[in-house]
Amino acid sequence: MLEIFENLRGIRERMNSACLRAARDPASVQLIAVSKTFPIGDIQEAIDAGQQAFGESRLQEAAPKIETLSQQVEWHFIGRVQSNKVRKILSCFDYVHALDSLRLASHMDGVAAEMGLRPKIFLQVNQSGEESKGGFSMSELKQVIHEIAALKHLDVVGLMTIPPAVEDPEDARQWFSEMRIFRDEVTRQSGVVLPFLSMGMSGDFEVAIEEGATHVRVGSAIFGRRAYKIPGELG
Repeated sequence: MLEIFENLRGIRERMNSACLRAARDPASVQLIAVSKTFPIGDIQEAIDAGQQAFGESRLQEAAPKIETLSQQVEWHFIGRVQSNKVRKILSCFDYVHALDSLRLASHMDGVAAEMGLRPKIFLQVNQSGEESKGGFSMSELKQVIHEIAALKHLDVVGLMTIPPAVEDPEDARQWFSEMRIFRDEVTRQSGVVLPFLSMGMSGDFEVAIEEGATHVRVGSAIFGRRAYKIPGELG
């Protein structure tokens, strides 16, 4: 428990320092502990250390964790969303970070209406055009943002991005800055307010915060190395 506690304390200190450098209120940035592949015991230790938001990417793995742990914990779905799993995702998670098409948005809206829910949604943007990553292109999102925002049962709260992999966190800065500028441009042109930016992971969350991230997804820096990596996922 001491290791997870100390890791969380160190990350929060680094987050606070990044906020100070950017003249931002530390309360404006939320840490999402990416707990995929880690056991319930590790998550409970993080909860005991004060962590309240967790990210999972696979329903089969996440469901028993969500059922077992405190209902006060906030759950974020950070994997690629499949249409046939939307109902189960909405029943388990408070936030969805990777809605990546108008078709999926319309389907999710219908399911949410049937369930009497209004989930909080991030729209994934594929800035670099990498085929291995889902998401709207920038031009596509500008074209469909009004249609998505008009859906009555989705609360579209912001944008999410995964920049190309880099060794030096400073090399990711351009992508985070571009996303913030793009978000502001979409809001200015469409009138659709998108207050949140989900961007930054274990290796680059400080740079992401300096460039405007409101949600950072940190896993290995909290829980340690995973036994395996799931390609194309968000933390």
